Amino acid sequence: MQNQPFRVSLGLKPGSYSPRQQLTLRFALCYARPPSNSMKRIAQLLILAAALMLGSGACAKTDDPNLPTARYVLSGPLVSSRTTMATAWNFPKNPLMDSTLDDSKLSKEIRWGFKIFTDTPKEAPQFAPGKISCNNCHLNGGQRERSLPLVGVAGMFPEYNKRSGRLYSLGDRVVDCFLRSENATGAADSAKDPKVLLTTTSKEVLAVSAYITWLAQGSEVGKNPAWRGQNTIAAANLIPVDKLDIHRGEALFLEHCTNCHGMDGQGVQIGDKKAGPLWGPDSWNDGAGAGRVYTLAGIIRYSMPYLNPGKLTDEEAQQVAAFIDSRPRPTYPYKDQDYRTEKVPPDSVYYTKK
Repeated sequence: MQNQPFRVSLGLKPGSYSPRQQLTLRFALCYARPPSNSMKRIAQLLILAAALMLGSGACAKTDDPNLPTARYVLSGPLVSSRTTMATAWNFPKNPLMDSTLDDSKLSKEIRWGFKIFTDTPKEAPQFAPGKISCNNCHLNGGQRERSLPLVGVAGMFPEYNKRSGRLYSLGDRVVDCFLRSENATGAADSAKDPKVLLTTTSKEVLAVSAYITWLAQGSEVGKNPAWRGQNTIAAANLIPVDKLDIHRGEALFLEHCTNCHGMDGQGVQIGDKKAGPLWGPDSWNDGAGAGRVYTLAGIIRYSMPYLNPGKLTDEEAQQVAAFIDSRPRPTYPYKDQDYRTEKVPPDSVYYTKK
């Protein structure tokens, strides 16, 4: 019974709260697993839920009126990294709600690109055989501070890619994310059926590229956005990978991450939402950026845990990342073509050091 999720009776009466408010409360409370200090955790969650109820008016519209929204502040054009999961469905720029987009082919591509980005397995199942969406790493549709934001990034391409040792277009980068983070190489018969092959001219790639380019409207071409690369841990605080303790990482994971990701790392169903799987056949493959310990640690450090982002220290985030990247996951079959001109980074634990 200790490892079973406990449920808190919300006492919601029909008509008392809107669907958004009810789902937000359930998100915060229904799946909390109490550690030894369970009463403290429950109190924290109740305080959070009360705050969400008091501030349930939205600053940004969403395309679904049943999704929870909350008041939130922006950091420049981005959702602040200090906000909790209550703002998970907020998009400062949402093409589904933008009246300036018309019925042209480009506008339709932008809207579909947003849909692919936020629900990749549904919108592009042939290229996302697992359960990972672009939005799992690039939170708030790529519009959250210190969560790999993509606002203004399109103007930086073409850009040199160290892993491939060549100049990359935006389309090349999108293809790479499909192949690695969404594990498109693991799709059934992907190597046999030419219709399944993924290229920079695939309609799904063009749609995602259109959305990311739309996010760069008004940005200066060739100028790196100030918020890019801010989800990294300072070099002085990096711990050598062989000094990280996956057992300590596992303990930290069980303490801080299971509310949303579950004991098995496969995600807890909360309403119609579920956190992405962190390992196993439905997760990113071992050639993905998140397969690098320091890269994953930077995401964890500033975005997680979602109830209290930024709570973990640099050291703790690296320990958790080392544990997650010690778990089994799909194999990227073309790793031998990576890092031909550059050294294999020390945190690329799935690669053979040359």
